[in-house]
Amino acid sequence: MPDLRFQSQKAKHTEIPRPKRSEGQWSLGYTEPLNKNEQSKKDDDPLNVRDRILYTYSKRGFDSIDPADLRGRFRWMGLYTQRAPGFDGGKTAQLEEEELDDRYFMLRVRSDGRLLTPSAVRALGEIGVDFARDTADVTDRENIQYHWIRIEDVPAIWDRLDEAGLSSLEACGDSPRPFLGSPVAGVAADEIIDGSSALEEIFDRFIGDKDFSNFPRKFKTALTGHPSHDVSPETNDISFVGTVHPEHGPGFDLWVGGGLSTNPMLAQKMGVWIPLDEVADAWAAVAGVFRDYGYRRLRSRARLKFLVADWGIEKFREVVEKEYLGRELVSCPSPDSPVGHRDHVGVHDQKDGLKYVGVAPVAGRVSGTLLVQLADLLEEYGVAGARLTPYQKIVLIGVRPEVVEELVGRLDAIGLSARPSNWRQNTMACTGIEFCKLAIVDTKERARRLVAELEQRFPELDVPITVNVNGCPNACARTQVADIGLKGQLVMADGQQVEGFQVHLGGATGLQANFGRKLRAHKVTSAGLDDYVTAVVTNYLVDRESAEESFATWVARAEEELLRGEKVLSTS
Repeated sequence: MPDLRFQSQKAKHTEIPRPKRSEGQWSLGYTEPLNKNEQSKKDDDPLNVRDRILYTYSKRGFDSIDPADLRGRFRWMGLYTQRAPGFDGGKTAQLEEEELDDRYFMLRVRSDGRLLTPSAVRALGEIGVDFARDTADVTDRENIQYHWIRIEDVPAIWDRLDEAGLSSLEACGDSPRPFLGSPVAGVAADEIIDGSSALEEIFDRFIGDKDFSNFPRKFKTALTGHPSHDVSPETNDISFVGTVHPEHGPGFDLWVGGGLSTNPMLAQKMGVWIPLDEVADAWAAVAGVFRDYGYRRLRSRARLKFLVADWGIEKFREVVEKEYLGRELVSCPSPDSPVGHRDHVGVHDQKDGLKYVGVAPVAGRVSGTLLVQLADLLEEYGVAGARLTPYQKIVLIGVRPEVVEELVGRLDAIGLSARPSNWRQNTMACTGIEFCKLAIVDTKERARRLVAELEQRFPELDVPITVNVNGCPNACARTQVADIGLKGQLVMADGQQVEGFQVHLGGATGLQANFGRKLRAHKVTSAGLDDYVTAVVTNYLVDRESAEESFATWVARAEEELLRGEKVLSTS
């Protein structure tokens, strides 16, 4: 049964209309599971699986794992079975999940916006080297993600993570997923407010708490006090965004109901002012609404964005205030949105006279060895530590000015450029078919080859153009908010099904936030991707009204034949 302890403390002051049919909303009395996922969580709280991993499965091996744990509760420990080799994209939707299972796992380690000390970076690298065939990816949720993990090795990995102050707890599953925090929190010269302590409080109070371990689906959190809104707040379930009240000073606005996938929605802004020491309470209130009122009948509608869309932001705020917080929030106009996003790549001033240095791996792919090499450099040059970014980048914090240039050269030598090309800096890719059971096409390697080719074709691009490559419709790489978003699917070419992409153009966050333009029946093969992107970028550079016209603005007005690449304008 669902745990209703938190509900019993609520003051019921609002009228919530009962739906015509049950959506599985606990607060309306619908507590019986309506699908296999809800049944599994009712049968046993997923957090209990930790002990079975430690004391049973890791000792008896893969074949001892209960299927309900393997394909369900393991996710609360940051573990997914990875895709078995030999299954092409056509098998993704045809085979059952268990047919695609390999006997190895992906393991996701959360950073939650924390500053990773040199020793923590070393521990992350050594885990990759010792247990994950030297794999490691920086994800766009500020995680490190490994592959080829054996169940027998999980206890030893967890011990190393514990020693480093890190965790994989609730990194996946219907839970509070890893938090996005500003990579330059506490050091940026133009920061409005440092929210690091609030993220720490949310983690300490609620991660691993069974009152918050059973949501209808995933629950994604972001928080930033930086004016660039550097955590993609529009696309998270709950975001705290730095703002300034004319009387109370710096605090946070609250945005709710963002999310992408097959039914994308931008977060709605509540227009409030929340002081730093009340952020965790506000988080718990919104999380409580999602847990108790969220739709649990259909997995396709079990995200907070659907509830917010149905209720409207005013009703949502009323329920948060009256039933969960027990007080009204202070109203305050939402802060202005910036143009574009800030990934903090390059060398920048800190407010304490030191520098921070943002570096770009290609499409988030690093390795255990590279992370060990990075730890060596952090120690050698006396750098305070590193943070991961929501754009698959790494930011080094606390670099002494006199060593910056030498350090930048050493970083470049190991494959981490602080002065990358536009294409390397602004291309992201999800895991793809190499390891993911949901993927249809290759992404990481395809993105790497695309970057290399575009660097040759457009070596001196004078405006940033983002390219997000996704292996399926789930938009883990935020396809819909990229200048060029590529959603993997199979397409027909010469009578054969081949890997390809549906194209989204002109998406953005910030001031121009939108989901881009989809052209009817427009797809491109993976083999033809280099030429297609070249055609579109060429048309933009020739047809734009001035150097100040952004790619997204041009896409909104451009003729379809230019966007489809059917016509390529002359550059002469």
